[in-house]
Amino acid sequence: MTNRREFIGSTAGTLAGLAFVGCDLLASRSAGAQAQRRETIVSGRRAKVIDVHAHCAVPEAMALMGLKLGGPAFRPDLHLAGAVAERIATMDAQGVDMQVLSINPYWYKQERDVAEKIIQLQNEKLAEACGAHPDRFVAFASVALQHPDLAARQLDEGVKKYGLRGAAIGGSVNGMELSDPKFHPFWAKAEQLGILVFIHPQNVGATTDIAGRLKGNGNLGNVIGYPLETTIALSHLIFEGTLDRFPGLKICGAHGGGFLPSYAGRSDVGCPTRPDLCPGGTHGPLKKKPTDYLAQMYYDTMVFTPEGVRHLAAEFGANQLMVGTDYPFPWTKTAVDMVLNTPGLSDLDRIAILGGTAAKLLGIKA
Repeated sequence: MTNRREFIGSTAGTLAGLAFVGCDLLASRSAGAQAQRRETIVSGRRAKVIDVHAHCAVPEAMALMGLKLGGPAFRPDLHLAGAVAERIATMDAQGVDMQVLSINPYWYKQERDVAEKIIQLQNEKLAEACGAHPDRFVAFASVALQHPDLAARQLDEGVKKYGLRGAAIGGSVNGMELSDPKFHPFWAKAEQLGILVFIHPQNVGATTDIAGRLKGNGNLGNVIGYPLETTIALSHLIFEGTLDRFPGLKICGAHGGGFLPSYAGRSDVGCPTRPDLCPGGTHGPLKKKPTDYLAQMYYDTMVFTPEGVRHLAAEFGANQLMVGTDYPFPWTKTAVDMVLNTPGLSDLDRIAILGGTAAKLLGIKA
């Protein structure tokens, strides 16, 4: 098998055994129970809505590490094959035409052989799911980033063999920053393939030195910790020169890019204020000022308010934004309305954010 068409054809028997295949589950629901599919209209035209931040899980892969679905981290409705009807009904109700599926890394501490099996199984299952519902789902490949050469090969295979549209990675790998030279083989492959890399944070509140400060009321490990890790990850990719070394990279930061876009100006004055900490030039060795790199990256709209979306668009341009819901985690049910209600956007801006930009980056027919 050398391409996605051959792969999907060869797995027809497997697909037939999945609850994901066909519309059997949807057809079995009573007409009254089905949610009417919402269509989003902008300037009198149907706008395709693509959600770039939607999670899922493959229980068979989790089992290789002795894990199973259950609890807040591995919600049962992450299971595509077991919850496809509910997932599509929710998409219909919220006006989401397509989800870009991703799996949050939980395998970064695994040895090479186990990690290879986990990733192969996950990418196969993602391809099956997308092949069963090509009008509703595409997916980011999983990669074993702790083994960068393997991750590069898995990304190549995920894109060329399985038809996956990019890669989903964590914001750090076992305490190492994504800018570490160790990961250059992965970044080189991502640049070569021209695909989008979706960066989703790890649980910084449980794995870093600040864990103790995030305890207590407020779910701070997630509310602060997750966007904080994205902030740190993107900052290192800028300041350590990764984006200079690989200028063709396409990167999307989850949760609106963390806190960095909201305080971007400080990045531009950090080195001039303390040049002793940035040897090599005005901004150390960088070829551009830090905010110029932010303007070439992409961000989802998981910022919860129209003003938050307006600010991101004002800082970096509406064409750098894409809808995100964090499904099935219940952070928002109004991602589409938030874009429609954002002040200062043109209709072309809204179309780009809702799905136009994602369609271009991911090779989806608009």
